[in-house]
Parts: sequence; C-alpha cells; structure tokens
Amino acid sequence: MRFLLLIITCFIFTSGSANNPSIEEIRYLYQKAAKEEILCKKLLVSLQIYNEFNNTTLAAYRACANMIMAKYVSSPINKLSKFNEGKNLLEKCIKKDNRNVEIRFLRFTVQCNAPKFIGYNSSLLLDKNFLLNCLSTIKDKQLKNNIITFLKSSNYLTNIEKQQLIS
Repeated sequence: MRFLLLIITCFIFTSGSANNPSIEEIRYLYQKAAKEEILCKKLLVSLQIYNEFNNTTLAAYRACANMIMAKYVSSPINKLSKFNEGKNLLEKCIKKDNRNVEIRFLRFTVQCNAPKFIGYNSSLLLDKNFLLNCLSTIKDKQLKNNIITFLKSSNYLTNIEKQQLIS
C-alpha cells in the first residue's frame, strides 16, 4: 500500500512539473496569440493554475490571454466579459507586484492595442515611463529585447524616446 502511495505521489509531482511552461514558451505564445486562436487557447490552458497569489507574472500572462480571447468570441457580451475578466486579474497582479517590469510591460501592450471605446488606457503614460526608466536594469535579454521591439513600434513614444532606445 505504501509503495502504491509513493508511486502515485511521484506521478503527481513529475506530471505537474513536466507541464510547467517555460517563460520563453509563454512569451512566444503571447506574441502569437493575437493572430492565432489555437495558440491563445494553448496559452490559457498552460496558465490556468496561476493567479496573483502563486505567480504574478504567469497570472498576468493568463490575464492578457483572456483579454485576447475576447477577440475570438462572437457575442459582444461575452467579448466584454472575457476582456473584463482578464483586466481584473491583470490589475490584481499589478497591485500585488507593482515593480514587476514584465507585468507592467504586459499592461502597456494591452492598453496600446485595446479599442479606445473600452476605456482601458489610463495607465499608458505611467507604464511607458516606468518601462523607459527600468530598461537599463533588466537582466533578462529576451524580455529586454521584447520590450524594446514593442516600444519602437509603439505610437505612444515620441521620436526622441525611440531614438534613445537605439543608443
């Protein structure tokens, strides 16, 4: 009986850790989710266990995937519901981990791309300035490159700010 319990316990822990997505995979799926519904769904499934209490960064990606998923549902009520569900989770993550550059970057990307009539754009300037000020301290090269690439293409940076990203 103990042996069976040991096998079951080992299976649970190994299968749980084997399903943990890497941050690189999550970032890749996030970048592709707006263009491919299947990848958005894959992202949501990969992140379903995360919330603002157990991993704010992965929960923030889950929140953003929910907002992107609004694009793929047909009913306007469901679209708004999906978007608001994601927005609420993202704001909880930011409240819990305000200095997390990746989470603030995610909110900036969403607010840059959200339709104006949704009214989810009040933190654009705050997040832009936060990201610009933190850029030199980011150690993760992939994250830093993602942020710089997005900022360069953003309509919310001045030409001078974009020039400073190059140097």
